[in-house]
Amino acid sequence: MAAASEARKLAVAAELGAAETVEYSRPDWSNGVEPVDVVFDGVGGGLGAEAFSLLRSGGRYLPFGAAGGAFAPVDADQASERGIAVNTSPPPSPEEMRRLVEAAFEAALDGRLRPRIGQRLPLAEAAEAHRAIEARETIGKTLLVP
Repeated sequence: MAAASEARKLAVAAELGAAETVEYSRPDWSNGVEPVDVVFDGVGGGLGAEAFSLLRSGGRYLPFGAAGGAFAPVDADQASERGIAVNTSPPPSPEEMRRLVEAAFEAALDGRLRPRIGQRLPLAEAAEAHRAIEARETIGKTLLVP
């Protein structure tokens, strides 16, 4: 299951393999959503808290961003009571980061990892690129090119 803010982003999620999608810009977006095993939360705030509430007991919550302005207010006691693992580990060491980057490059070279490039803009339009990212108008990665 994938959640996104608009239909075109949901279409991409479905194209990439999501069996179900839900538009979280609707006030009642979580009604009828079956419990999930894992939440990758890049938005945070109230939306992240709502996504956290959808986790089944024994699930995993992985916050990695706060596009909504702040990380979700997840109660550690509630997570513990429900057996939910909250991954807030520290960033990897330089050695571990190098290993992860090398593994990602290897996966890209053999086709297992295919980054989605949503738009390419000239370097001179960096301000526009940042505006579009901040306004959440982009899908995939934004590349600045010479």
